[in-house]
Amino acid sequence: MSQDRFLVISSDGHAGPRPEVYREYLDPKFRELFDLQNQARMAALELAGERLEMRQESQLWASDKAHGLAGAWDHERRNAVLDADGVAAEVLFVDGLTEANSPPFGGDLGLMPTGVVPEHQWAGCRAHNRWMSEFVAQEPLRRYGLALVTPFWGVDVAVAEIEWAKNNGLRGIMIPHMFTGQDPYHHPKYDPIWRACEEREMVIHFHSGAAPMHEYYGLDIFRMQNAEESSEPAPELPGALGIYVTEVAWWLTRPLVYMIWGGIFERFPGLKTAVTEGSTIWVPELLHLMDQRYGDHHFSAKLGTAYKKHLSMKPSEYFRRNIKVGSSAMSRREAELRHEIGLGTIMWGSDYPHPEGTWPETQKMMVEVLSGLPENEIEAILGGNAAEFYGFDVEALTPLADRIGPERALFRTEGPA
Repeated sequence: MSQDRFLVISSDGHAGPRPEVYREYLDPKFRELFDLQNQARMAALELAGERLEMRQESQLWASDKAHGLAGAWDHERRNAVLDADGVAAEVLFVDGLTEANSPPFGGDLGLMPTGVVPEHQWAGCRAHNRWMSEFVAQEPLRRYGLALVTPFWGVDVAVAEIEWAKNNGLRGIMIPHMFTGQDPYHHPKYDPIWRACEEREMVIHFHSGAAPMHEYYGLDIFRMQNAEESSEPAPELPGALGIYVTEVAWWLTRPLVYMIWGGIFERFPGLKTAVTEGSTIWVPELLHLMDQRYGDHHFSAKLGTAYKKHLSMKPSEYFRRNIKVGSSAMSRREAELRHEIGLGTIMWGSDYPHPEGTWPETQKMMVEVLSGLPENEIEAILGGNAAEFYGFDVEALTPLADRIGPERALFRTEGPA
C-alpha cells in the first residue's frame, strides 16, 4: 500500500453503450422489435424528463462534459477520467449515462417485473451482459462488471445466466429490488440463485432507482411511459420528486429485510450482498429495529418465537457478515456517523458518469467529506473495504494508486472525530 496516496475503489460506476449499439448485441430475432420500439422509447423518456422537471438541469450539467461522458462506453476515455479522479478500480452497473442509455425491453437499472414481456426483458439483459463482458475484458484489473439477472422468469434461466456471466469475466450480478406481483425473495424457490452465487463467489447487488412512480407522480405517469398524447395537461403534484428521493432508499433496502429474516444468509453463509446509492444513514436504525424485534421478550410474548427459530444469530450479525453498502457521493454526515454505521460496512462510490455523482470534482469532494479522519479509516472507506469484499488485486493495483491516487496529505486537516 502506498505511503503517500490512497488506493480508491469506487463501489458505484455505470457503463453502457449508446442505445443503438445494443442492437448488435441482441439475438437477431429481437432486432426488428428493437427498431420498432427504440424511437418510441426515446420519445417516452423525453416526455418523462420534461414532466419530472429533470431534463433541463441534466442537459445543462452535461453541456460542457461530452468528452468525459463518453467514458460511459469508451475504454480509453474512461481510464483517463478515472485517472484524473484518482480512482484505481470500480464496480460497474448498467445505465451508462441516463435511462436513455439503458438496454432495451426493460433490461435497465430498475429491472422492474411489471409492464414487460419476460422473453424480451431477458433479451435486453443478455445484450447488456455481452457488451459489459467485452468492456471489462479491456481492463479486467480495474473493472468489476455486473451482469443483469432477473429471477422472476424462470429460476433455472437465471442460474444459467449467472454461470454464463462467471465464465465470461463478470464477477457479480444485479437483481431488482422491486418484486411487484412476484414471489418475494424469502420464497424458497429462489434458493438455486443464492446457491449459484455463493458457489461461484458472485456478489449480489441491489441499486437504487426503481420505485412505484405512480405513487409520486400520479397515474398519468403510465401515459408518459407510453409516450401517449393527451388533450388534458398533466396535473401538478407539488413535491413529487422530493417525496421520491426521500423514500427511494427504503425500496432499495427492503430486500435485505426479507433476506435476513427469511434465513437466506443462514442457509448460505458465504453469500455476499451489496446495496448501492441509497446513503448509509439508515443502517444503525434498521439494525437496531431488527435486533429489537429479534430479542425483545415482551414483543415475543405476543407473537411467540416461531418467526425467528430458523435464525442462529441476531439480524445485525448477518448484516455485518454478509452485507456491505455502497455510499455514492458520500456525505459528511455519513463520515461523522461511520462508527454507528459500521466502519467496515461503508464503501465509497463516485457514481460516474451520472450527474448526481462526484465527477468531475471527485478528489475535492473526497477531501471535503473525509478530511480529519484517521488515515486507516479513510483507507478503509475509500478502497480497503471494497478490495476485501470484492477480492480486488491490491498488489497489482498499488503501482497505479501510487501514480493517480489522492494524496494522503490533503486529508490531514480538522474533520469529524
